[in-house]
Amino acid sequence: MRNPVLLFTILISTNIIAQKITPIDTTTKPEIFAPGVVSTPFEEVAATFTPDGNTVFFAQGTISMEICYSKKAPGNTWSKPRVISFSGHWGDWDPFLSPDGKKIYFVSNRPLDTTGDNKFKRQTHIWYSSHESGDKWSEPQYIKDSFNLDGVGNYAPTVSRSGNLFFFSPRRDKAGKAKSYYVQQKGDHYGDPQPLLLNGDEEVSDPLIAQDESYIIFVGSNDLYISYRQMDNTWTKGQPLGLAASDGSSIYDPTLSPDGKTLYFTSNRIAGYYKRDPKTLPLDYDGLLKEMNGLFNGKGNIFMVPIHLPAKAS
Repeated sequence: MRNPVLLFTILISTNIIAQKITPIDTTTKPEIFAPGVVSTPFEEVAATFTPDGNTVFFAQGTISMEICYSKKAPGNTWSKPRVISFSGHWGDWDPFLSPDGKKIYFVSNRPLDTTGDNKFKRQTHIWYSSHESGDKWSEPQYIKDSFNLDGVGNYAPTVSRSGNLFFFSPRRDKAGKAKSYYVQQKGDHYGDPQPLLLNGDEEVSDPLIAQDESYIIFVGSNDLYISYRQMDNTWTKGQPLGLAASDGSSIYDPTLSPDGKTLYFTSNRIAGYYKRDPKTLPLDYDGLLKEMNGLFNGKGNIFMVPIHLPAKAS
């Protein structure tokens, strides 16, 4: 039988050590994920992987975002992406696979009732689809709880192993602060949304919950932060991961590889990756086209960087 006092001490010690660990080596430059295949001159967001790491899902588009997927190919490369079976008609984005890979959650402006006016909706809702077989997914269903139907708009859903749902809802706070929330799964429905107080009362977006809910990675002040769950179920103050771009470019949609060793995020950063060569200026039209069709043209790319997260005490 385990000694409860010893276990409590181990958990407290693990939490203290976790807060002192720097998860990201800030001298390591983030790399573009699958350049020319997944990351292109267009906009890509929210890379999420099957449990075996062999298939990646993400959203891509210009006029409208759609959910696509790519499979690992020989030589550690990735295959030409395809649009997932249920996407390609409405705007679908922010995909996230459940830890077991059986459901994919996403945000969409598709109508809740496709037999009605059949128009794009200004409000966004969280939807999910269940994996059937091969590349086939079920017809998407929207979450029918009140927090998803109140017209506020929800984004960037992530799900823990227990089924609890975390998401960004920028217009839900009555004081006007852009905040993130979570809802507990209670059988066939979810509870009421609870705010995630990770940096005091500061704005928090795009929460990525760990599978075991021991930590959470989120966006704040144009950087990624990490908070650790404490014994009383509150969260430690967010620790910046040091991934803010020097030119102030945006950063959003953090996700992790299945083994938890690689952090992915979307950013439209250019500084440190592309700079016009003064010797070739002024650009002629061919040079301008080449620049616009390059990866670093101000559109969002998916980046990846190693991350070192502490093992949870067992």
